[in-house]
Amino acid sequence: MPEVIFAGPEGRLEGRYHPQKDRDAPIAIVLHPHPQFGGTMNNKVVYNLHYAFYNLGFTVLRFNFRGVGRSQGEYDQGIGELSDAASALDYLQSMNQNAKHCWVAGFSFGAWIGMQLLMRRPEITGFVSVAPPANMYDFSFLAPCPSSGLIINGTADKVAPPKDTVSLVNKLHEQKGITITHEQIEGADHFFKDEEAHMKPMIDTVTAYVKRRLGEGSR
Repeated sequence: MPEVIFAGPEGRLEGRYHPQKDRDAPIAIVLHPHPQFGGTMNNKVVYNLHYAFYNLGFTVLRFNFRGVGRSQGEYDQGIGELSDAASALDYLQSMNQNAKHCWVAGFSFGAWIGMQLLMRRPEITGFVSVAPPANMYDFSFLAPCPSSGLIINGTADKVAPPKDTVSLVNKLHEQKGITITHEQIEGADHFFKDEEAHMKPMIDTVTAYVKRRLGEGSR
């Protein structure tokens, strides 16, 4: 899988780019967890999401936010990271101008950034938010949430407690014109550490959801 370096707002950003042979393939960007708590693009959840989208026929890009790995700059409280995500999406789109679908997936801090990106970029047709930290970050900017998506979390998540995720989902359920699908993985912690019991069912759930949405061919 090609390592890529592309221009971000604060210097170079490092990523992994996985193109399909089909020039019209849908595109997806995958966003990693908190840079100050060891989050990188090679986080297991991020890596598995990347391959889940690739195996569904997407051209996929994951990358390191500023100050992580070989990406230049330093942590910027989410503001700069949102600009990094926008630059990554620009880069991905510039190479895939025929893509009919554009998805954003994020894990934890990356889910928060991904949902902000959704608000800025009307061309995003779907999203996957894994363990969004609704207890730590304000998600009220989703007013209204512009596209349908999947929110998935573990029932034993101590970092982003399920009750906060449920109240976020309930708020989004009240909005018209979009469908928010909420799935919980029984017994899973924030990182879906148990490969067989938690990680695999989470990735299978994401795959089934994205496949269904692509089949519908709709927002």
